[in-house]
Amino acid sequence: MDKKLEEKFKKYCFEADINISKEQIDMFSIYMDFLIDYDKHTNLTSIVDPEEIVIKHFLDSIIINKFIKIDNVQNVIDIGTGAGFPGIPIKICFPKINLTLVDSLNKRIIFLKELCKKLELKVDALHSRAEDLAKNPLYREKFDLVLSRAVAPLNVLSEYCVPYVKKGGFFVSYKGMNVKEELLKCDNCFKILNSKICDIKNFNLPEIGDVRNLIIVEKINSCNAKYPRPTPKIIKKPL
Repeated sequence: MDKKLEEKFKKYCFEADINISKEQIDMFSIYMDFLIDYDKHTNLTSIVDPEEIVIKHFLDSIIINKFIKIDNVQNVIDIGTGAGFPGIPIKICFPKINLTLVDSLNKRIIFLKELCKKLELKVDALHSRAEDLAKNPLYREKFDLVLSRAVAPLNVLSEYCVPYVKKGGFFVSYKGMNVKEELLKCDNCFKILNSKICDIKNFNLPEIGDVRNLIIVEKINSCNAKYPRPTPKIIKKPL
């Protein structure tokens, strides 16, 4: 990360209420360089320009701290993490959290394990389908905060993610601009999963102007053990 981009990123972090250290900036630089290099032989992201990585991946991941103070969170899981977003940037900024990363593609988990070695981060990176791992009592309803930037309708994504949230915890879905139609289809979903949308936060990513939304869902009580259903049933008949 060159000096100009580093200064921009420090400013972005300050605006997200994060006081970032030189050591943490260096970790983000290692992350960016490793991602760009690794993506040359293993497709992980369509975003490989350094400035776009800083804004669309790093900042987009950590901006959640403006709305949910990560210092107050202990156990975090990132479902469908891909190349580690939003989980790894949050872990770099808040190293005290216990972070679990889940993805159904093993090539991504291999990348993440190598990345965490480079960054000397203690992270659990698991190769699993979300609906399978949610049945495991070691992970079901064990997390204060469940995150996902996965591309799926909110009522589908919620069935995968809400079962991981402990009572009183939160699921946060990172979404783009057009969420109104998705939200209209979610009332029944959240009733079934004993949860509710407690807030929707929107913001613009700087310079590129992309509108982003964080859908914040609170877990009110345990949900039925049959959820999440197998993927074919979820897709065929969303909640």
